[in-house]
Amino acid sequence: MTEATGSVDLAYRHVGMKPTRWVAWAINPTGKGMVGSQSLVAYRNPNGILKAYTSPVMSYGTKLQEGNLSFQVPKISADFSNKEMIIFATIVLPKNMTTVSHVWQEGPVRGDNHLGMHPLGGDNVKSMGTLDLLSGKVMTTKGGTSGTLHFKQFHGIINAVSWGFLMPVGAITARYMKVFQSADPAWFYAHIICQSSAYLLGIAGAGTGIYLGNKSHGIQHSTHRTIGILLLVLGFIQVLALKLRPKKEHKYRIWWNFYHHSVGYAIIILSIFNIFEGFNILNPLKIWRLVYACVLIVLGAIAVILEVVTWVIVIRRRRRIENPASNITAVA
Repeated sequence: MTEATGSVDLAYRHVGMKPTRWVAWAINPTGKGMVGSQSLVAYRNPNGILKAYTSPVMSYGTKLQEGNLSFQVPKISADFSNKEMIIFATIVLPKNMTTVSHVWQEGPVRGDNHLGMHPLGGDNVKSMGTLDLLSGKVMTTKGGTSGTLHFKQFHGIINAVSWGFLMPVGAITARYMKVFQSADPAWFYAHIICQSSAYLLGIAGAGTGIYLGNKSHGIQHSTHRTIGILLLVLGFIQVLALKLRPKKEHKYRIWWNFYHHSVGYAIIILSIFNIFEGFNILNPLKIWRLVYACVLIVLGAIAVILEVVTWVIVIRRRRRIENPASNITAVA
């Protein structure tokens, strides 16, 4: 940095780049983080031509459109080779600005030269720090490891446990345990405990989702949000349905059972789908996807085994009812 003029010659290198990715490095003169940052952007378009330009980031919904920054950028260029993108630039900062907050990001380039959103988890939410332009000292801040990221992790965990685990366990309990006469009425209370706990935890998960949505202005996850709202509504309807449940001998009980089972299975399917949507948004370590997939496989295997066992029990029970004489043992 030339302290007298505020001129800085810099090069930002991003390794491990694919040709279909963009990269950006930015200074935030007014605060920390993404909003308000003044960015240098580079990418290679589908024709193989490198483009380097400046883009002020005014909101979380930025498309990284080309525009002037709050300080001068007399020179900017880029080079891409050996999976490395390097941005070269000369910037002119206010003379008293020797320490700056900087951020960096990378994301996908679409076929129409549209720069897609960067991932919202992992290293992409930790990419910020402080840079001393005189000494060259760099200090990385905890950006993504506190605050919002903790809420994201809590949101993901609590919803995976509630909608993605307790709900299926409650359904398995109701479907298969009631076949065992010795489990009546314990299966019913176990079912209620699982489903009620899942729904209450789901409400807490929804609360964190609303908080995250309010904190992420301009970022929309419409599918994830819509399914989340639908799950809350369906869960509430299931709770109300318990109050309206006809007695076993009532003529409408069969229709209530059909409704209750259909909505319950729909909730489970939507829950699992939405959890994987959440994985795509948060982009955690692959091990977490694998762990949850293994949990689903185990639950599925248990359901298959219990399906076979309970059908055998039901068939034998029907035979004894239809042929009561076969249950009598002759005594000589």
